[in-house]
Amino acid sequence: MLSWMAWTLPTALVFVGIFSAMAVLIVLEIKYPGGQERKGVLGLTTTRGDRLFISLLGSSYIFLAWLGFVGTPLWWPLAISIVASILCFWKV
Repeated sequence: MLSWMAWTLPTALVFVGIFSAMAVLIVLEIKYPGGQERKGVLGLTTTRGDRLFISLLGSSYIFLAWLGFVGTPLWWPLAISIVASILCFWKV
């Protein structure tokens, strides 16, 4: 049924992580409605969902750049992406 995509454990973990983050955002939106808008260092007014999208997009760029310039293993870009995502939710 799902043979059209290479469902490996890392692929499944990425999707589980993304959907888990979305579920956390849904719970936060129900508990604290309004998206908690704020103006960050870039001068953008962002909500929690915007910051999640920016962090996911940035993480994909970090991984692609790492694969292009360095190759494997991918533990370092994972650490860099986590730190970048924390900074994104904190400052952007």
